[in-house]
Amino acid sequence: MNPSLHQWLDRHHSEFTSIRRDIHAHPELGLEETRTAALVAEKLRAWGVTVTEGVGGTGVVGTITGRRPGQRAVGLRADMDALAIHEQTGAPYASTVPGKMHACGHDGHTTMLLGAARYLAENPDFGGTLHLIFQPAEEGRGGALAMLADGLFDRFPCDAIYGMHNTAGMPVGTFASCSGPMLAAADAWSVTFRGVGGHGGLAPHLSTDITYAQAHFVLGLQGIVGRNVAPLDTAVISVGYISAGSVDSPNVIPAELVIAGTARSYSDAVRTLLEQRIIALAESTAAAWGCRAEARYDLGPSALINQPEQTKVGLAAATASVGADRVNGTLRPTTGGEDFAEMMRFRPGAFMRIGNGVAADGSYNAPHTPKYDFNDAIIPDGIAYWTNIVSLELGFNQP
Repeated sequence: MNPSLHQWLDRHHSEFTSIRRDIHAHPELGLEETRTAALVAEKLRAWGVTVTEGVGGTGVVGTITGRRPGQRAVGLRADMDALAIHEQTGAPYASTVPGKMHACGHDGHTTMLLGAARYLAENPDFGGTLHLIFQPAEEGRGGALAMLADGLFDRFPCDAIYGMHNTAGMPVGTFASCSGPMLAAADAWSVTFRGVGGHGGLAPHLSTDITYAQAHFVLGLQGIVGRNVAPLDTAVISVGYISAGSVDSPNVIPAELVIAGTARSYSDAVRTLLEQRIIALAESTAAAWGCRAEARYDLGPSALINQPEQTKVGLAAATASVGADRVNGTLRPTTGGEDFAEMMRFRPGAFMRIGNGVAADGSYNAPHTPKYDFNDAIIPDGIAYWTNIVSLELGFNQP
């Protein structure tokens, strides 16, 4: 890490920790981040950054123009929203909002990008334009699509974009990424089976038992993965919800049953196949048992595909931040999802993981759980990473 930047980070680490903990104590769900967005805008303006608010609802974009000539423009993105989870960390800065908490580290992501914004605003010795994208609603409420629909890249042109997410269980001071598919498309599906209910003990033969249809449908789902998807492609179909009848009336065959789940894939072709086959399987299975099915398939975040050129830049920036021996450039992809993928469908980019730490015994609190917390110790490394991206992309000469 550049000695001057290292000294700057040491001086400001406690300040950024306070900002992160303030955001943590006041979590807001997607498209409701009014306080967080106002805080971001206030800090950026105080540091001399040009600010545009209300992009895609509650999104904020800060723009820094380098003092040296250059036509290239780069976007750095952080997410701002929290989750509907009741916090159990016991931290002095724990959530003050019942039932909501920053259980995925977006408070830290926002803080690290704010830190980079301040440093680069104080030292704009680069050529071109830097757009700092503070995105709302990453957690399933379509924040990236909302910003895109509001003309994100028409209003703030970017030649390349970069995102980053903390990873629990990965050591502090480490980074990891890979070229190509890194995260999966994360879609949701649901089926409502409707038939004729009846008395399950007295006259089951007079009903059209939708529980039979549901049972065969669930079994058939894995046949889609095993027999319709090519062996070397990746697909996941899981059931997460089934509801029918009443536990107080177990002798009644229900007339309606709802089942829902998730589907994951890396390619558009497999994604389309899953949609078509799940709907067809539901309808044909229902028909086989004399009932009806209403199936729907809702697209979530697209698959996140890192582009080779931007992946090289990201890995080089990580290496400049912590050293080559602490950077993994062949990270194994996972079937988690990430809203930043929608932006990457329109501009070439790369996504990076930064280690959030692991206890001495190997344990850690996973994201999306009540005891998870972002590790303030990694704030300097995250700021350094963003700064080094600008160095590589826009020729930033660090003091």
